[in-house]
Amino acid sequence: MSPVNTGLIAKLLRPGLNAIWGEYTDHPMEYRELFDTVSSDKAYEEDQLIPGLGLAPIKTEGGATSYDTLAQGITTRYTHVAYSLGFIVTHEAMKDNQYKSKALKAMRMLTRSFRQTKETVAANVFNRAHTPGYTGGDGQILCVTTHPTLAGNQSNRLTTAADFSEAAVEDMCILISNMVDERGLRIAAMPRSLHIPTALQFEAARVLKSALQSNSANNDINALRSLGLFPKGASINHYFDDADAFFIRTDIPDGMKHFEREAPDFDQDNDFDTKNLKYKGYERYSFGWTDFRGVVSNGGGA
Repeated sequence: MSPVNTGLIAKLLRPGLNAIWGEYTDHPMEYRELFDTVSSDKAYEEDQLIPGLGLAPIKTEGGATSYDTLAQGITTRYTHVAYSLGFIVTHEAMKDNQYKSKALKAMRMLTRSFRQTKETVAANVFNRAHTPGYTGGDGQILCVTTHPTLAGNQSNRLTTAADFSEAAVEDMCILISNMVDERGLRIAAMPRSLHIPTALQFEAARVLKSALQSNSANNDINALRSLGLFPKGASINHYFDDADAFFIRTDIPDGMKHFEREAPDFDQDNDFDTKNLKYKGYERYSFGWTDFRGVVSNGGGA
């Protein structure tokens, strides 16, 4: 990419401009609602599954005790990815610019690019939750009905996709309540938070905040509200690209994870030969999941 030279910012070289525009306010950091952040000091991190024991069988009088075994299961690897971006401004463009206090706003622009990159990378884990090819440690995509375990296939998505509704959210909560571990033993999983695209924000407010059942003439209570399952309402993610898909995070540990290998680092320097000013940023991290039980999904409209 060519440096920012006087020809590219000709309007900034003479006084008289009323405003220099193009900066906007960003949404709060939304990826923090989707992932648990963990620091890392290695090139990659691995999470190892050690399945528990199965149910205890009946021991007959005088009979021998049955013995189970422990052995490692799937391994999930998080390989950190580096992201870097910068730009160059010629010495002449910097010197001749008449709006030094307002123009370019170099570091803020660069910071915003890194912020939005991170949000996009994080949201893409969910955007690809139903897309073949984007697999986790068990060889399956994030949300599927066929996660292989020692107890057989397990599911973390509704078998039949449905539009967003009170009934659909309830079915997802029931799926969470019925979760079992690798050996098929019941686990105390609970809904943690509901995550939706922008297109569902108004319907979600009606479903979660209504005192009675929404879209119904019945006087039945709103069970989701009565049980206090989502007291903060739904979390809107502006980077979800499917207007129909929505997700519930569970309280299962080691579900959706974000490893921070190197925090954002911004720097600037002058090139000795050209006197051009260089701005650059660098960051390294990874997003993914270890335990598929960390999230339940509805793939979208029926």
